[in-house]
Amino acid sequence: MRNIHIPLLFSLAFIGMAMGCSSSDKEKEEVVTGTDGTVKAVEAFPFLTFSSPVDIQHSGDASNRFFVVEQAGVIKVFDNKSTAPGSSTFLDIKSKVSSGGETGLLGLTFHPDFKNNGYFYVNYTKGSPLQTVIARYKTTTPGANTADASSETILLTYNQPYSNHNGGALQFGKDGYLYIAVGDGGSGGDPQGNGQNKKTYLGKILRVDVNSAQKGNYGIPADNPFVGNREGFLEEIYAYGLRNPWRMSFDTGSDRFFAADVGQSAKEEINLIVKGGNYGWKIKEGKDCYSPSSNCDVTGLIEPVLDYGRSSGDVSITGGYVYRGAEIKNLTGKYIYGDYASGRVWALELDGNQVKSNTLLIKSSARISTFGQDPNGEVYFADYTSGKIMKLAL
Repeated sequence: MRNIHIPLLFSLAFIGMAMGCSSSDKEKEEVVTGTDGTVKAVEAFPFLTFSSPVDIQHSGDASNRFFVVEQAGVIKVFDNKSTAPGSSTFLDIKSKVSSGGETGLLGLTFHPDFKNNGYFYVNYTKGSPLQTVIARYKTTTPGANTADASSETILLTYNQPYSNHNGGALQFGKDGYLYIAVGDGGSGGDPQGNGQNKKTYLGKILRVDVNSAQKGNYGIPADNPFVGNREGFLEEIYAYGLRNPWRMSFDTGSDRFFAADVGQSAKEEINLIVKGGNYGWKIKEGKDCYSPSSNCDVTGLIEPVLDYGRSSGDVSITGGYVYRGAEIKNLTGKYIYGDYASGRVWALELDGNQVKSNTLLIKSSARISTFGQDPNGEVYFADYTSGKIMKLAL
C-alpha cells in the first residue's frame, strides 16, 4: 500500500493547515514572471467563501451566474461579479451523497439548452455499496436560482471498488453529447486492470446522448468507437487507459479536448483526448513504462502531450481550461492548469501535439482543487483549503 498515490490529495488538506496555509496567505502569494509577462491570482469574490469547493461552472444561459460545487453535496449560485455579497443554495443533496477523502459531489454541467429546459447534470458518489451516480436535475422554473431536489433522474450508476480515483468531471462537447470522466476504481496500481478493460466503465471517458431514451434515460451516439462490437465492450466508452482524469475541458476556440490524468508515483500528465484513444494506463504512467517497468508494449498507445515529475513538490495535477479571455492577451490559446499539492499554475502552449512552451505563471499556497472558466473565457481556480475562488489577472 506504500505506493498508493491519493490523486486529489484531499486527505492531505490537514498538511496545508499544519503548515499555516489559510486565506491570509494570499497576501504572501509569489507571482512568477515568465515569457508571458506577469500574471497573478486575485480573489475573484472577496465576500464569498465555500466549503471544500471541487468544481466551478457557469450555466451558459447568458445569466452571468457562477455555480460552485461543495464536496459534501451542495451547489451554490451567485452573480459573477467581484462585488457579489453572498451566494445561495442552488441544490442540496447531502442526504444522498457519500462524502470524504475523494468521494462526494464531484462534478456539474448544464444542458446546452438549459435556458429553456432547466436541465443540469451531476456526478456524485453514494454508499452501501459505494457507487458513482450520474444524474439529471431540473430547476424549479427556467432561470431560477433554485433546483428541485426531488427531480432526480438517474442516467447510469457504476460500482466503485475503492473510495479513491472517482474522476468526476462532466462536460458537454460541441457535438451536444455528455462526456463523463471516470477513474480506474482506486487502490493503487490499478489492481483490477480496469484502465485497459473495455468491459468496465472504470478508467475511461464516456460519451452519451442525454436527448435519447435508447438505454432508459440516455442513448449511445452512433459514432462512439465501440458501437456494435461483438466483444462485449461497453458502447458508452469514448476513450480509455486513464488512471484518474481530474478535470477535462473543451477548448472553445478549437476542436481540442484536454484531460489531466493524475499519476501513480512518478508522473502527472496532460492528454489530448480523441475518439477511441488508448492513453496507456497501467501499461504506462505518463511517458514511462509502469507495468512492466521497462520494455512495455506501446503499440497503439497515445502519449500525453506533456508529463511532469515530482522534484518540485508537484504530485497531483488539476486540469484547467484554454484561456480565451480578453484581459490577459498573452495567454490566449494556452492551456492553464495547476497542481493541487504545490499550488503552482502553468500555461501550456501547443503547436499541434507538440509543446511549444510551458510557462510557470504562479506559485501559491493554494490547494488547487479545480479550475473554472466564465462565458468570456477568463480563468479561475478554487482553493480547497481556504474555500476562496481565485482569478488570473495582470
